[in-house]
Amino acid sequence: MNLYEDNFSQMAPVWSRIFPIEAARAEGCYIYATDGRKYLDFTCGIGVTNTGHCHPAVVAAIREQAGLFLHAQANIVVHQPMLKLIAELKQVVPPSINRFFFSNSGAEAVEGAVKLARAATGKTNIIVFSGSFHGRTAGTMALTTSKTIYRSGFQPLPAGVFVVPYPYSYKLKMSDEQTTNFCLAALEELLLSQTSPAETAAILIEPVLGEGGYVVPPAPFLKGLRKIADANGIMVILDEIQSGFGRTGRWFAFEHSDVVPDILTVAKGIASGLPLSGVFSSNDIMKKWQTGSHGGTYGGNAVACAAGVATIRAMKDEDMLGNTTRRGTQLMTGLRKLQEQYPIIGDVRGLGLMVGTEFSDEKGKPADKKLTKAVIHACEERDLLLLSCGTYDNVIRWIPPLIVSETQINDSLNIFGDALKEATM
Repeated sequence: MNLYEDNFSQMAPVWSRIFPIEAARAEGCYIYATDGRKYLDFTCGIGVTNTGHCHPAVVAAIREQAGLFLHAQANIVVHQPMLKLIAELKQVVPPSINRFFFSNSGAEAVEGAVKLARAATGKTNIIVFSGSFHGRTAGTMALTTSKTIYRSGFQPLPAGVFVVPYPYSYKLKMSDEQTTNFCLAALEELLLSQTSPAETAAILIEPVLGEGGYVVPPAPFLKGLRKIADANGIMVILDEIQSGFGRTGRWFAFEHSDVVPDILTVAKGIASGLPLSGVFSSNDIMKKWQTGSHGGTYGGNAVACAAGVATIRAMKDEDMLGNTTRRGTQLMTGLRKLQEQYPIIGDVRGLGLMVGTEFSDEKGKPADKKLTKAVIHACEERDLLLLSCGTYDNVIRWIPPLIVSETQINDSLNIFGDALKEATM
């Protein structure tokens, strides 16, 4: 019996299929296929396995907890893994973030954050940014603007969502200062023209745009946004689902801008691959959320929480944030050297190991996504796995594990260079 041939066709076709790989196991930065091939995995399950595949400390914590109990619903009993996870989280979040709610997925966390903001403010409307991705549930589809595929055919979506430009300097063809001024002015205009402060509960933003193109906003932008929000009595929700837990070289990307959110959403890297997410905020805000108005059966699952504790401890013990900064600098330097050889690379940008390479034509317009796909598959043929992103699918995102070595970064750059040569011949 061939598991792949006999059962692949029974998988729901709504799942896309990027690579024809049947995985047997994974370790560190590598995935091993059933046919014996070894792939350097720079996808991380879309930014999930930050500590690498099957980190020994995380695996040990999962095994130990699985032998104690698998699940205890938080309304019924409180379990030690959740309490230990809260203790670890308190050491890496700002002091004002002192209340923690756990769920399973990023979309659930965003839904929860929006409900919390509405409950705490008594207001309804939410402002999001162009290129945003916040999930595929009904509520988060309404908040997502990166691609029509995520919402087309599912209208009408929940109302009360308003969109302003993300500070994307390369796309806007402006300097960082011009971009900051333009986007903050657009936000202020929106509050005068479409959703007044009296009806606006929160501004929801990714401090580094994820699915929308791996865009790093100019440093002053989030500070300006925070100032506008405070002046108008509007909460700031920072979606760190993809950028959190060391991905940018800090515990959270908002630390690069020296701002603090009212509400923080996390998922992906928090538990090294087990389903766990969170809505974090202050006691003053959380106490306005009526008991019983939100919940979930599996939120804060004991085994997932144990993995979360082990994840944070491993990241500290092994200086993964420091490695992320060093390897990110190495990666960006190497990509910019390739940019000099291949002008099809219009922009190289990122923080830490959340890096994007954007393909543009000679007029600066987004390159055809066929080129992106050709480069990705040429890399796959050379045993390197990469993903695309962006509204035009013209950005390749680099999200290796935070344990990646200098040699592995060099290997990836050599492969990428060969793939570019092949795809642009």
